Amino acid sequence: MNKADTPPAPAAGVKPVMLITGAAGGLGRALARAAARQYRLALLDQRDSAGVALADELRQGGAEVLFLNADVSDERQMRQAVERIERRWGRLDVLINNAGLAAAGPFEALDNTGWQTLWNVNVMGAVHGCQAALRLMKPQGDGHLVNVAALPGISAPPGMASYVACNAALIGLSEALAAELEGLGVAVSVVCPDWFASDLARHMCDSDPLSRARLERALLRAPDPVERLAAHILKALASRPLYIFPQPEAQREWRRKRRNPLRFVRRMRSLARRLRRYR
Repeated sequence: MNKADTPPAPAAGVKPVMLITGAAGGLGRALARAAARQYRLALLDQRDSAGVALADELRQGGAEVLFLNADVSDERQMRQAVERIERRWGRLDVLINNAGLAAAGPFEALDNTGWQTLWNVNVMGAVHGCQAALRLMKPQGDGHLVNVAALPGISAPPGMASYVACNAALIGLSEALAAELEGLGVAVSVVCPDWFASDLARHMCDSDPLSRARLERALLRAPDPVERLAAHILKALASRPLYIFPQPEAQREWRRKRRNPLRFVRRMRSLARRLRRYR
């Protein structure tokens, strides 16, 4: 990390401000609970009752929390949410773009509406968040943009083309932003977890029942609890790396593909043949 990228120490006794999107459940909720002692928290989600309940829970534990009901796919709502944070605390130190949807199934199974919904939330939601946050972070000369993608954006497994495309775009966006913001004091990280125990299957665009069941099984069998991933991610933020792999296997997959991409693609083709056999 360059000296210019090192954030200034916060004033004594003043906690930095973190905004988490998709905060009412899954990884977002785990991140909020893990960060509550270290940060002043803005929790953004469309699920009003779950978001309010989480905010109340954290306040009872002594955290300073602002709940924002907003849709990340709406640029105006995201800009207004960050404006509320500015009015409340005067700054924004960390943005975690965590809100996202999943999709699985044959390429032709997801129609244009499904593609657009997935893209608007997973990719444009992060774009809107970064744009709004940079209006505060650039003048501050300090900030950290964190985009939560997923390992399929690198590994490109068959039967998830739309989900793969969105995550690959988010990884590429993060890489480009990291270069563009170099020297301005604003760091960029992209989180690439493999499957972990979560409620992701509940937030899926139109998927056929078999593909949905496969994803649910993969999540149920995942060995990593969401709380462990949240703790790893928050610990990694201190060094402001470009890539954050919360599980060792995710980092190994990334290295395997970088080392021999053609062999990796052949492995995915073999997996595709097995999937077709059971359709």
